[in-house]
Amino acid sequence: MCRKRNALINPILIVDDEPSNLAILRQILAPDYPLVFARSGAGALQMVAKHKPALILLDVRMGDMDGFAVCHRLKNDPETEDIPVVFVTDLLTIADEAAGFNVGAVDYITKPVSPHIVRARIRAHLSQVSAKQLEKSHRDAIRMLAEASEFRDADMGAHIWRVAAYSSALAAASGWQVADYQQLELAASMHDIGKIGIPDQVLLKPGVLDEAEALIMRTHTTIGYNILSKSTAPIFQVAATIALHHHEKWDGSGYPVGLSGEAIPEVARIVALADVFDALSMARPYKRPWPLERIMENLTSNAGYHFESRLVDNFVRILPEILAIRDNWDADAPTMGALP
Repeated sequence: MCRKRNALINPILIVDDEPSNLAILRQILAPDYPLVFARSGAGALQMVAKHKPALILLDVRMGDMDGFAVCHRLKNDPETEDIPVVFVTDLLTIADEAAGFNVGAVDYITKPVSPHIVRARIRAHLSQVSAKQLEKSHRDAIRMLAEASEFRDADMGAHIWRVAAYSSALAAASGWQVADYQQLELAASMHDIGKIGIPDQVLLKPGVLDEAEALIMRTHTTIGYNILSKSTAPIFQVAATIALHHHEKWDGSGYPVGLSGEAIPEVARIVALADVFDALSMARPYKRPWPLERIMENLTSNAGYHFESRLVDNFVRILPEILAIRDNWDADAPTMGALP
């Protein structure tokens, strides 16, 4: 029965100085994957440069350059360090395995190879490659979406990334796991993406908005939600929740839904606090930045009203970390012109 060939963008590179070993692996994998071959360490490096393989099956004992040396070269090159290397070898000692993992290999397959084991290992490692590629695609899309808002309002560029960093730090201080607060940092960067749908005369008005303009501005929450919720990817679902609810208030007086207390998703409660802190810290055409003492008085006086008290307490506790984040961004940002 003919199997459907796997639609990889990049091939698998098989490296072995014995033609018979190459032939065996070709027979096992060719029905499912595009393959390229090399019969030496130097040849392997040339094929990597030419084909950018998705994965490398690498013999250890070769005449010109052994597999350990090849792997070491690949892992010390930023262009190739992420390519997974699986050693295919008859070296079976613990020392040999340790040497391979020390130079960056992800796995070993022992000779003589079992077709079942080879196929299973390849599927497993390529699924990890696909997951990493998908994560990178998500990160690229997130950065493009977040930075799109800078084309509407250049002053907001650093704001979105500071809010993201503050949110991550506050989530960590509130007991979140590493993977969760790292995901929050990416999602939080899109909290104001809905502002791309706000008319210039409202978004860029150099003054306080009137009642009608404020109502228009408030729609950025639902606009952002409608944009981000189109994706079923978890990162965008979190971002959609933040975009919709980051202007809700603990006492229920916020918008767009008027949620209160723990009915407000925690991701939105965290971003709300980070967003207000940064907004008050910012210079805008219509206001000077508030001094830190006044900002903290505002946050603490609004604990239990605008913000969850627990989060305010955590924010105060990590204030030195927050200020370090702000100072780092301020050092990189261009100096604004003098305000009137």
